[in-house]
Amino acid sequence: MRSSVLRSEPAVLVHVEIMRAFVQLRQMPIAHADRSRRLDALAKKYAAPFKIVFDAFRELLVPAVAPKRGRIGFAREEEG
Repeated sequence: MRSSVLRSEPAVLVHVEIMRAFVQLRQMPIAHADRSRRLDALAKKYAAPFKIVFDAFRELLVPAVAPKRGRIGFAREEEG
């Protein structure tokens, strides 16, 4: 936020880099969808001999799920 308000040369450069990073983040799902479609086309063409390889690639394309964490802090004992 500060880089968009300040008008110094370093602040402007930082702001431009931040915007480029957000554009790249927005384009990532599109790139993964394209890779997934290409992988499906290759899997249909070479299904039998390389099934294990294509299954491994599909597992790598699935985003990792973060483990569910419990609450932080102390649990209050219920009164009576």
